[in-house]
Amino acid sequence: MPTESTFLLAGLFLLLAAAGWALGRFDERDGDEPAPPLNIDYLKGLNFLLNEQTDQALEHFLKMVRVDDKTIETHFALGSLFRRRGEIDRAIRIHQNIIARPDLAAEQRDQALFSLAKDYLKAGLLDRAEKMFARLSQGSRYQVEAFEQLCRIYEQEHEWQKAIQAGQQLETLSGKSLELQIAHYYCELAEQAAANNDFPAARSYIKKAQSGRPRTLRGALTRGDIAWESNDAKTALRLYQRIIDENTYLITEALPRIVEIHESEGSLHKLEKNLETMLRKNPEMGVDIAYTAIANNLGGIGVIDRCVEDYMLNDPTLSQFIDVKSIMESNTEARAEALVKVRAALHNLATATPRYQCKECGFSSQRLLWQCPSCKDWETQRPHSRVRFDSVLQRSDSA
Repeated sequence: MPTESTFLLAGLFLLLAAAGWALGRFDERDGDEPAPPLNIDYLKGLNFLLNEQTDQALEHFLKMVRVDDKTIETHFALGSLFRRRGEIDRAIRIHQNIIARPDLAAEQRDQALFSLAKDYLKAGLLDRAEKMFARLSQGSRYQVEAFEQLCRIYEQEHEWQKAIQAGQQLETLSGKSLELQIAHYYCELAEQAAANNDFPAARSYIKKAQSGRPRTLRGALTRGDIAWESNDAKTALRLYQRIIDENTYLITEALPRIVEIHESEGSLHKLEKNLETMLRKNPEMGVDIAYTAIANNLGGIGVIDRCVEDYMLNDPTLSQFIDVKSIMESNTEARAEALVKVRAALHNLATATPRYQCKECGFSSQRLLWQCPSCKDWETQRPHSRVRFDSVLQRSDSA
C-alpha cells in the first residue's frame, strides 16, 4: 500500500507536470518553440511511485529535472520532505545534487549547505554537520542558526570550551542573553576538572560561571561539592546550608550532603538545632524535608523523623491506603512499628517513580538533570514535593 511519502512525492510530480505544461503554453504565446512534452516522463515517475519503487522514482526525477532556476525550489522542497520522513540518504543526495551545480548563486549555495548540514545532523553525523555549520557561521545569512546548531552539537559532544565560544558569538549576533546557558557550560567544565582532582581549575571555572552572570543554583551546589571532595568540610557545609537557608528547590540535593557531613564530623546535634530554627521560621519546609528524607532514606535524626511522621499522617493521598486514625490510636510500640512499615513503603515508591519534572515540557526523571533531555533547556527541572502515587492509583483503578 502506498505510503504518505509516496503520495507527497507523487504530488510533487503532478505539480511539476502542471508547471511544465504552463511553461510550454507560455513559451508558445511568446512565439518560442513549444516545450517538449513531459507527460510521458511524469507518468513513468508516477508509475515507479505507485509500485513502491521510490528509489527508482527518485533517480528518474533527478535525471528528468535538472537543477535550474525554475526547479531548484522543488528540489529543496523534496529534500526537506525526505528529511522529515526520516529518509536521510535521499535528502542528502538531493542537496548534494544542488550543490554540484556549477553556476549556483551564492545565496542558493548557502541554502543548500544549510539543508545538507541539517541532513547530517538528523543522521547523527555530527562531525560533518559541525563542519557545515562552522562554514555557514562565517558571514552567511544563516549565521545565527549555524551558531545555535553548533551549540547543540558541542553540548552533545561535551565540547564545553567550544560551546562557550559559540554561545558568546551567538550572543553578539542575536542580541539574546545566553548567560545562564554559558554559566552551565562553565559548571560542566568545573565538574570535569573536579572529577580529575584538578580542584584549582574547578574553582576557576565556577568563578567564571558566577562572575557577571545570573546566579545559577547549580553553581552554589557545585561549589559545595568541590569543597567536600577537596576535604574542605567547613566550606562545603556553609555552601550547602546557604541553599537550604534560602529555601530553594535544591534542598532535595543539599540536605543529604549536609547530613553526610555532620555524620562524618560527629555533629548531628548542630544539624538538629539548625533545622529546628529553620522550621520555626518556615514550617512549610517540613514537607520538603520529609520528602527528601523519605527519598534518600535519611533517618535517626529527631527533627527529620518528626517531619516524616507528620508528613505520613497528614498526606491526603496516603490516607486512601492506610487507616491513619487507627495508627494514631495504637499504643506507642504498635504506632512506631506501623510508621516504620509505611515509611519503608514510601521510600520504595519514591525510588521507583520520577522525582523531578521539567517545568517547561513536563519531562520526568529519577535524578536531577541540569539540561532537560527533551526540550534542551537548562535548569528547568524541579523536584516533586510529595511521593507520587500514580502507579498505585492506576493499579487500584484497574482492580
